[in-house]
Amino acid sequence: MTFYSVMAITPTDDSWVPEYMRAIKGLVDKHHGQFLARTNRHQRLEGRGEDAAVRIIVAWPSKQAALDFLNDAEYAPHLAARSRGAINHHFLIEGCVNL
Repeated sequence: MTFYSVMAITPTDDSWVPEYMRAIKGLVDKHHGQFLARTNRHQRLEGRGEDAAVRIIVAWPSKQAALDFLNDAEYAPHLAARSRGAINHHFLIEGCVNL
């Protein structure tokens, strides 16, 4: 079953961004993820709150693939840099319709 990482990221310090961007595609590929969106062009249609600077959606072939990516030792320093230098919200969503 497909799972989706849905992220909202607002950098508070841009120093981590160039290295993160160089590394992230290869690490997502390594875990068989696929970027569906990585953009600063988004619009709130409902609700209130502060908008993130960037929205990212990654499709994973399984929940385990997403967790393996998140726990990859190669990703750890990039995740730490992003965590220090941005406001982050990351949700893992199961790709099912269960209403």
